[in-house]
Amino acid sequence: MTIDELIQLVQVVRPTLLTPFQEWVLRRAWEGATYTDMAAEQHYRVEYIRRSGAELWTFLSHYFDQSVTKPHLREVLEPLALTPAQQQMIERSQAAATPAEFPSGPLPADSPLYVLRPPIEERAIARLAQPGSLIRIKAPMKMGKSSLILRLLSQAHTQQMHAVSIDFQQADQEIFSSTDRFLRWLCANLSRRLQLESRLDDYWDEELGSKVSCTYYLEEYILETLQQPLVLALDEVNRVFEHPQIAGDFLPLLRFWHTQASQSSLWQQLRLVLSYSTEIYVPLDLNHSPFNVGLPLELPPLTEEQVRSLIAEFGLALKSSAKLKQFIHLVGGFPYLVQLGLYHLQRGDVTLENLLQNAPTEAGIYRQHLRQHWSRLQASPLLLAAYQQVIAAQEGVPLEAIAAYQLDSLGLVRLHGNLATPSCELYRAYFTEQQWVSKSQIYS
Repeated sequence: MTIDELIQLVQVVRPTLLTPFQEWVLRRAWEGATYTDMAAEQHYRVEYIRRSGAELWTFLSHYFDQSVTKPHLREVLEPLALTPAQQQMIERSQAAATPAEFPSGPLPADSPLYVLRPPIEERAIARLAQPGSLIRIKAPMKMGKSSLILRLLSQAHTQQMHAVSIDFQQADQEIFSSTDRFLRWLCANLSRRLQLESRLDDYWDEELGSKVSCTYYLEEYILETLQQPLVLALDEVNRVFEHPQIAGDFLPLLRFWHTQASQSSLWQQLRLVLSYSTEIYVPLDLNHSPFNVGLPLELPPLTEEQVRSLIAEFGLALKSSAKLKQFIHLVGGFPYLVQLGLYHLQRGDVTLENLLQNAPTEAGIYRQHLRQHWSRLQASPLLLAAYQQVIAAQEGVPLEAIAAYQLDSLGLVRLHGNLATPSCELYRAYFTEQQWVSKSQIYS
């Protein structure tokens, strides 16, 4: 019996037992890791992991009617083969798996396809409960920032808090024409989301200026009216980075709102969640920046164990461990790219072998996603030239600050200090081919 077969069996026999975390414990125990090793990897206490494992060993001992302990887990179970009845149960479960929807937006808070990345969610939820807290979520596009925000807002609702998310990608370009226009849009949007009457003209004072007016509006109208904590999630704050004058006014304002919590019980009701794709490149005084306070969270790519848990949710059985590793290397653990691949595999549109072979081509399932990135690069010759340097190099390449910011934001590179490398093999292979085609067209 392989570890994949064991996990599939447990998921069928006791579907409520195996959480993504316990599946990870089971896989690491199978590989021979100690509880101390696991605790160091996931930043949990050894006793917590030991209790999680104990529940598994007890169930497995009862089910297989023999003693199954962590030290002898693999020794006892690997020689066993699945019975025909067990194979049939697994096959029926996979056939009955709910068809997944095409991945086109953030996952609902209760989606079974949301993959936990411990200890990120646990830390964020704990910080959300603290008065006047600020949480900063950083990750490139398509890495799950908005899905995490929906999960946090759902948690806020269960704790009797008001919760609002404002996505700056929804703002029209003219909203960024001035700080005054931008802050009025923000306050009007916030009022509408909270189902409050917009009273901008009652609080906006040209003599005081838009930043003070916005602060009074939030303090004396919004927070006073609600009388309960407000979780305000600002998604894709990096859109503001592209407008230096507004960024220079608005970002210090966020820092000011956060620091007010140390002086005012009313401001303690405000809990800020900021989501952005990459580091800010607008110069700010450290004492005025919201990016060196609060809880910083950086969403990492999905690990092999996390991809395996997602495969189980899709009801798939990918038997080749080597090809699965190849798939993860291809897409770099990007949640969107992983889910898109599993979606097509579940539908039977492709086999894993065909997916791997055709992924970086116009015949592959990622062609639309790749074309969108190619169009963005072609629209900016300087950005295209910078990325061509990255994919042509065998090691990291130093980039000019704004190019590094834009490519990192798009998820096309990973930054290691001042050096950039392609974020996944899919992008390197596709854009290398596009570069070759473009040169061929020039010389033909």
